[in-house]
Order: sequence, then structure tokens, then C-alpha cells
Amino acid sequence: MKFRPCIDLHQGKVKQIVGSTLRDDGAVKENFVSEKNAAWYAQLYRKDNLSGGHIIKLGSGNDEEAMSALAAWPSGMQVGGNITADNAKVWLDNGASAIIITSYVFNAGTINIENLRKVSGITGRERLVLDLSCRIRDGQYYIVTDRWQQWTSQRLDRALFEHLSQFSFEFLIHAADVEGKMAGPDRRLLEIISKDCPVPCVYAGGISSKEDIQLMHTLNSGAKAPIDFTVGSALDIFGGSGLRYQEVKWYIFS
Repeated sequence: MKFRPCIDLHQGKVKQIVGSTLRDDGAVKENFVSEKNAAWYAQLYRKDNLSGGHIIKLGSGNDEEAMSALAAWPSGMQVGGNITADNAKVWLDNGASAIIITSYVFNAGTINIENLRKVSGITGRERLVLDLSCRIRDGQYYIVTDRWQQWTSQRLDRALFEHLSQFSFEFLIHAADVEGKMAGPDRRLLEIISKDCPVPCVYAGGISSKEDIQLMHTLNSGAKAPIDFTVGSALDIFGGSGLRYQEVKWYIFS
């Protein structure tokens, strides 16, 4: 288990937001808006050799900043947000280590297997990350798309994990209900991932203290595959006070 850095882009700026407030009308709760650009963060991560982090484009107007971050660290970060089979190669050719896909594969409430096969044929399994970010409804976790606004019928369970792992080497999972709230990770979701997921995952959502990271480590001890973690709003480089980047970047557990 290790720390994975992130760059979240919204309206062309590096931000930390409360995930459940994302709306098409722009009425979003912002925890932090950076004065620094995406390339600055990518250069920081490159200096510290923190590979495998992700750049997420939340809506339109973020391509230029995402490209600048990839240029600052070629092959150092993954990128996601409005990526399809038509533009996946462009992002790979411009320095993305892997492509992160959500809405292109999960649309009309279910899995579009044709689109999944198209994009995996371009990237290969080793450069495709599926974003299985989810929200809870009626006691079950369902994949959500389009900036976590649109519900799908795809429940997060062992069968889904095993099916999708044929196409993707890794999953990115935001616990959208707790994202940005700094109230601790979603333990039940982490337990499901630990018990049922056969490939490595990156978990995001709610982590705000060393105790939260220790909980992740405890749950990793019995996991089928490693569960890495990312920290957003609680991190000092994103305006937070709960965790210091200079400490968190060294958190690697075997």
C-alpha cells in the first residue's frame, strides 16, 4: 500500500471539492482553489518520484491544464475525464501513463461492452484504468458517472470486479458520498474492495488523518490485491491541515 498523488481539475483550475455537490449548473462546494497550476503539482510529484497518480478532468475546460501536467512529467501520471476510444491515443501519445475511463464504458445505466472492447483494444489492458467511483443506495454501492451525478445499475461486487479485471489492470474508486468531507474513509466500501477485488485499486474519499491511513493499512492486510490511497482536501498542498504532504509521500507499507 502506498500514497498516490492527484490533480483534480475543475473549470481549468486545480481544486478540491465536495464530490456530492458536483452539478452541471456549476453550484459546487469548493474546499480549495489553488493559485498554482497543474504543471506545478506534476513537477512536485516528479521530483519526489511519485508515479501512478491521476489527473481527473471534472467537466469541460480542463484539457490544456491536463496536457501541461503530462508535459511536466511524461509517463508519470494517469489521466481521466471525457476520454473515449476516439481520443485515448492522443492522451497516451502526450504522456499519459494510462487512461482512466468511466462514462464512455458505463452509460445508459449499464456497461457498454462494445465501447469497453474498443478502448481496451487501443490501450491494452496494461494501460487502461476503469473508474468505478460509486455512491450508496438502499445499502448497496452503485457506479456513478458524469461527475458522479448519473447513477448506473452496476453494483460494486465480486462478479463485476472479476469481469472488468479482464480489461483493466487497475481500478480507481472514489467514495463519492464522502469525497471532500474529510470525515474518514468509507470503511464498508474498503472492506468490499479488500474482500472481492482481484486487481490493485486506488481508493479516494474522506481520508484526513494518520489514523485513517492506518485503517487502510489494516484493511490491506487481508486484501486480495493492494489498495493504494490518495488524499485531497486534508493535504496541506491543497489547503488542508490534517496531513502534511512531506510526510504522506513516504507512506509505503508492504
